[in-house]
This record gives sequence, C-alpha cells and structure tokens, in this order.
Amino acid sequence: MYNHTYRRWDVYFAIGFAATFLFVLSGSDPGTGPRAVAAAFFAATAPWYVLVGRPVLLTEGEDQSRALVYLVGLFLLFVVPAALVGETRIAIFALTPQCFMLLRMRRALIAVTVINVVPVVVWALVERPDSGDLFFNSLFAAVSWAFSLIIGSWIIMVLQQSTERARLIAELDASREEVARLSIVHGALAERERLTREIHDTLAQGFTSLVMLVQAVESELDHDMPLARRHLGLMAHTARENLAEARALVAGAGPADLDGSSLPDALRRLAVRHGEQTGSPARVEVSGAVRPLPAAVEVVALRGCQEALSNARRHAGPGTAVTVALGYGEDALRLRVRDTGRGFDPRSPREGYGLAGPRARAGEVGGTAEVAAAPGEGTTVALALPVQPTAPSPHPTRPTP
Repeated sequence: MYNHTYRRWDVYFAIGFAATFLFVLSGSDPGTGPRAVAAAFFAATAPWYVLVGRPVLLTEGEDQSRALVYLVGLFLLFVVPAALVGETRIAIFALTPQCFMLLRMRRALIAVTVINVVPVVVWALVERPDSGDLFFNSLFAAVSWAFSLIIGSWIIMVLQQSTERARLIAELDASREEVARLSIVHGALAERERLTREIHDTLAQGFTSLVMLVQAVESELDHDMPLARRHLGLMAHTARENLAEARALVAGAGPADLDGSSLPDALRRLAVRHGEQTGSPARVEVSGAVRPLPAAVEVVALRGCQEALSNARRHAGPGTAVTVALGYGEDALRLRVRDTGRGFDPRSPREGYGLAGPRARAGEVGGTAEVAAAPGEGTTVALALPVQPTAPSPHPTRPTP
C-alpha cells in the first residue's frame, strides 16, 4: 500500500512545503527578521512530518490520539509563520489532505476550519491591517476553506474505495487459497476413489477368486487330485494376473487385459477365466462394427464386465450360464452381462450386488449403468457409454458402372 499510494502523497507534501518555504524566503514584506522567524518555524514542519507524521499516516489514522498530537504540533509550527508572513498560508493545500487522512470526518472538518481561519485572525490581531487587506485575506481563507472541503471529500472517497478494494483483494486472495486447498482435497479424494475402484475391480476380485479356488482345492485333495491340480494351476494363473494388474496400477497404465489387445478379445479372456473358475459356460457376443474407442470408454466397459462376472460367481449359484453382449453403435457402446442364476429383489439389494462403482465409472464418461433382476430369474447388468459417431469418409467410393 505504501509504495503505490503514500509515496505519491510524500511527493505532494514535499512539493507543497518546498514551494511555501521558497515563497517565505523570497518576499520583502514584512521584513527580513519576521521572514527569518517564519522560515525557521516552517522549516521545522519537514522533520516533524518525517519523524511523526508519516508513521501515523501509514497506520491510516487508526491511532487517533497520535494523529491529534501530530496535527496539533503541525498547526503550531504553521500558525506562527502564517501570522507573520501571508505567503505561508499556501501550505494549507498540503495540510488539509492530512486532516482528512488522519481524522474522522467531523474532526477533520473542525481541523480544516481552524487551519484556515485561525492564521487570518492572528494575522489581523498582530498586523492591524486596513479593511482592504483584511477583506482580501478573509476571501482567500474562505476560498481555501471551500476548496479544502471539496478536496477533503474527494480524499475520503478515495480512501474508502482503497479500503474497500483492499478488503475485496484480501477476500479474493483468501477465496483463491480456499479454492486451491479444496481443489487439492478434491483431487486427493478423487484419486483415492479411483484407486479404490481399481483395487476393487482388479486385485480384490483376483483375491476373491483365489479364495474360492483354495476352498475348491481343499475339498478336492482327498478324492480328485487331477481337478485339484487344475485348480492349483488356475490359482497360479490368477496370482500372475493380479501381479500384472498391480504393476499396471502402480505405473498408472491401463488395465493389463487391454494392453495390446482389443476390447472384445479382453472380454473373451474374462469369459474364459470365468468358465475355468466356475465350470459354468460364459459366452461373448459382439455386434456392430468393432473399432478402437477412447481408452476411458473401453476401461469402463472392461471393469463393468469384471464386476458383473464377479457378482455372478459369488451370488448366481453353481452351474449358472452367463452371456456377455457387446454392441458397437454409432453413438454408444453397450454392454450387457446376463446370468440365469438366483437373481435378487432390487428393492432390497443384498451386499455384493452394488452398482456404485460401475455407475461412478460410467458417469465419468457420461454413460449409465443399470441392473435388472428378479428372484429366481437371474440378473442383468447393462452399461450404455456414449462415443463419438464415426465420421463419414470424405471420399466415398463410387459405384462401378
């Protein structure tokens, strides 16, 4: 604030004091002696301003007692030379702004009136001028008083605007800091939620499969060693896949199943693993023109299929057939995973059939995720994910005549 505002006031006050001091020294009336006394008194206003006045101005008049002490001292140093040498009253134009800057409005008006009137009264009592000089000096005092009121009102307005602007800037800075803090918090929460979904859709499901395979092996060790060995092989395969998913998660890469592979191929591998782990068939049907889609859309479809197959393994019941239908449309990718298992009542969903994760994923790309189920009639999970329509070729082929 000081560098941009009060430095200009310093320059203005310095010019006003210097000009007044030169006028006091350069005149001839009322003589060298009185002018020397006036110059000595007025010269003391400079150190008084630097040592006392400017520190008070920098506080913007918050300490009214210090402001009054400074202004009273400044007035005493001004009234003596103003009574001796009339040119000294030019300094009123430098004194008036300080009154409005340091005092409340009512006190400032009183101080300005005193500064304009008292020097003329003292001068008239000391010099005993004729009516013409008295009229001229009184007129000058009235004009300077009126001008002081105008300039003082402008100063008050500027100070109020500056204070309001400073308050708004402080609020804006605080708001920016709060927005930055909330953005960091939101980013951390969003990243935590993303990692939670990734872990749930990859590592957690893999560990669930491992637990199911361990339980199967425990029941097969005594009477079906070949099947137990096959399940042990599936356990090793599932553990390697979990390791690959964990590495991809740490590296921030996409799902391992989509690395160098198309979405239909990745879904077919999920269906094969589902059949190997459950012994139940899982069929993949693909319709529409297969084409590369944005990575975010393919990841949502893959994770949605993983979640639906995991729920089918845990809740649909043994021997349940599952159908995975993937449809490529012009403006949407649709995925439907249906099982013929136990189903459930959607009005009172059981733990494990939640769609919070798939719905959140689908919402991130502007899509939807819905579930339809009924007791004894199976469950269907459907995702609809918007994609950009395929642009027509700029050079369509012409029919051969």
